Amino acid sequence: MSHPLSRTLLTGGAIAALIAAAVATPAGAAGAGGGPITAPPDKIVIELATVNGSGCREGTAEVAVAPDNTAFTVTYSEYLAQVGPGAPPTAFRKNCQLNLRVHVPSGFTYAIVQADYRGFAFLQPGAWGQERASYYFQGMPQTSQRTHQFNGPFNDSWQATDRTEFADLVWAPCGEKRNFNINTELRVNAGTSNPQAVTSFMAMDSTDASVSTLYHLAWQVCPGR
Repeated sequence: MSHPLSRTLLTGGAIAALIAAAVATPAGAAGAGGGPITAPPDKIVIELATVNGSGCREGTAEVAVAPDNTAFTVTYSEYLAQVGPGAPPTAFRKNCQLNLRVHVPSGFTYAIVQADYRGFAFLQPGAWGQERASYYFQGMPQTSQRTHQFNGPFNDSWQATDRTEFADLVWAPCGEKRNFNINTELRVNAGTSNPQAVTSFMAMDSTDASVSTLYHLAWQVCPGR
């Protein structure tokens, strides 16, 4: 199904340049004996180890890191959930699991302090849409999950922000290589609207930086560095 968003996928370099211009520097992390730090001086590299889900077929998700190491973006080109005439029964829910291999400079650790999700939704009166995300490090039990709901009538860009207080951040283990997992989900429910006659949808597509998913990083110096 077509919708008001265009289908142009940004290159990693373009995204990184936009982040550098638009993202405010987050609060510095407390360094272990070295004072607060904003980010390590050396470049970090984030690779997509695996991508799974009905909302992100292979080749439809990309990652780019901000030049100042304070954030990274994920963009999608086919992430859309919908209900309505002609929509497959399974189209009401789309999900994506990203398994990220994060290479950080020796002696530093990181956590996700904030995530900004953006997209476009068209929801009929009585319908609703949800964006849900969870985060965890491979092999660690701590999982953070957030859900945001949008109720129809709605015909506009949407934005949802997940924030974590510094004291509650889950840090990557120092000196260990553990992939970082991000699970996202879009869900659309017809509610009291008539899905046999009208369509509702919610998208997290990439058309420009305004609908990329932006993850803000916090940093710490590992003990004993």
